[in-house]
Amino acid sequence: MFTHQDLSQLQAQSLKMQGFIRQQTYSPEMEKTLRRFSSWEVAELIFRVNQSTMRGRMAADPTLPQGLVEEDGRQRWYTLDEVNELRRRLKINRKSLMPERPTGKRAIRAAIANFKGGAGKSTVALHFAHAAALDGYRVLCVDFDPQATLSHSMGLSDVAEEYTVWGVMARDLIHETTRMNAVSAGAESGAALPQRRLPAAITDMGLSDLRVTDFIKPTCWPTIDIIPSCANAAFVEFASAQYRHLNPEWSFFAAVSRYLDAIPPDSYDMIIFDCPPAIGYQSMNAVFAADVLYIPSGPGYWEYDSTTSFIGQLAEALEDLDRFGRNVPAGTLTLPKDFADVRFLLTRFEPGNELHRAMHSAFGKVFGDRLCDHPIEMTRAVEQSGRFLSSIYEIDYRDMTRETWRRARGSFDQAYTEFKSHLVTAWDRIEEPQS
Repeated sequence: MFTHQDLSQLQAQSLKMQGFIRQQTYSPEMEKTLRRFSSWEVAELIFRVNQSTMRGRMAADPTLPQGLVEEDGRQRWYTLDEVNELRRRLKINRKSLMPERPTGKRAIRAAIANFKGGAGKSTVALHFAHAAALDGYRVLCVDFDPQATLSHSMGLSDVAEEYTVWGVMARDLIHETTRMNAVSAGAESGAALPQRRLPAAITDMGLSDLRVTDFIKPTCWPTIDIIPSCANAAFVEFASAQYRHLNPEWSFFAAVSRYLDAIPPDSYDMIIFDCPPAIGYQSMNAVFAADVLYIPSGPGYWEYDSTTSFIGQLAEALEDLDRFGRNVPAGTLTLPKDFADVRFLLTRFEPGNELHRAMHSAFGKVFGDRLCDHPIEMTRAVEQSGRFLSSIYEIDYRDMTRETWRRARGSFDQAYTEFKSHLVTAWDRIEEPQS
C-alpha cells in the first residue's frame, strides 16, 4: 500500500535527479545562461541581411558592438544585448531593424491553449517567446500550468506559490472584495449593504501588499520576463472554488486581465500564456485575458478529437461567463468575450508520414484558413532540445550538424513568422482599456 508519505519520498528522490539534470544542463552555479550568437546567425538568421553587408557596416563604425572574436578571427559572437544595440543603431537600405509594433498600443496577449497533454503548448510558447526576443520584442511569459514546464525551461525551479498565477488571483480577490465593500458602504440608498468578509487565512498572507512587479521574474534572456508556476500552485483550482463561495460576485476569470492592465503599456510588446491541459479557473483567466487564441495539436486522430472537444467546452464556458457582465469593473476586457484572432497549429508533424499528411488535410477542411500554413516539424534537434529544457534557439549549432540544426530552426522560424503576422494584424483590432 502507498500513502502520501510514500509519494513524498518518491518526490524527494525525483528532486535529487532534477538537481543532477540541472547540473548537466545549466552552468556550474545551476543557473541557466544564454549563449552568444555568431555573426553568421546575427546577419542571416536574425537581421536577415547579407554577411558582407554586415561586416562592412561593422568596419565602418568601430563604436558599434564588435562582439567576442574567435582566435582565428573568422567569427564574432554577440550577446543578445549587443544584438539589440546593433538593431537600434543600424539601418540597412535605410530600413530600421526594429520590429513592427503599433504605436500607442499595450502589449498583445496570446494564449497557447488546448485540452490535450503533449500537444506541444509549452514547446510552442517557449520557442515563440525566444523567437520574438531574437526579433527584438520585449516578452512577458505567464505560466498557468502547475507542471511548470515553461518555467523550468526558462531556468526557474524554486518558485513560491504566492508568486504564481494563484497569488495573482488571491490578491485580486482581496482587492476586488475591498472595492465591492467600499461601493456597498457608499450606496446612494443610504442603507449600507452587508460587507463581504474574507478569512484571516487569506487576508493575513500579505498578498494585498505585493506590487505588480513582485510576480514578475527575470530570465537568462534579457528581454524575456516570466510569471512562473510551480507544482504547489496545483491547488489553485480548489482554492478558487472556495474563494468564489466567499464572494460569489467576484469575477474570478478576470483576475489576470486586471493584473495585466496594471502593467505599464510600454513595458512589453508581447505577452504569451502557456495554459494547462484543462478548462479551469487558471485556463479561463488565460483565455479571458488573451487577445489571440493559438491552439496547437498533434497530427493524430485523438488529438483532433481532443481539439474538437476543447473548442466546444471552451465555447460553453465563455457563454456561462456572460452572467458576470455587470460585475467586471471598467479597465478590463468586456463580456461577451471575443478574440481578435483564433488559429490552429499542427505540431510534431512529419512530412513523410502519410497519416500526418491526411490529418493535416482534414484539419484544413474543417478549420479552413484558421489552420496555420506552417506546421512545426518533429526533428532530432527538436527532440534533443526537449531533453535539455532548451529551445532550438538556445542550442549551439556546433553541437550537431548545421543542417540538422537549420532544419529544426527553419520550422520554428516559419511558424513564428506566421504567428507574428497574425499578432501584428490583431494588434490593430484591440481596444485600449477604458479609463
